[in-house]
Amino acid sequence: MSDVWILLATLRRPRLLMRAARFGLAEYHRDRDLRRLVRSVGSPEETVPRLIEAEAQLEATRQQGDARYSAARHIEVLIALLAEAQLLRRNAMV
Repeated sequence: MSDVWILLATLRRPRLLMRAARFGLAEYHRDRDLRRLVRSVGSPEETVPRLIEAEAQLEATRQQGDARYSAARHIEVLIALLAEAQLLRRNAMV
């Protein structure tokens, strides 16, 4: 799990994407939103790696300038990733 923390700590994305994702955290509802992003909803330990993979694919698409890139989808994944990372951190402290 330390690899996940390192990856999240070194995640560098455009400021506007990250600001939008942080703003969206207030409206995140795990039961509703996570189902759209990952196939099966499990514990944060299971979903964070899936979200990291989905976000990496979106970032690669963005950097390539591919017309299929969706900023809205990227922000949704970033919101979920940040929220799940918070849950993961809380679980680690317990």
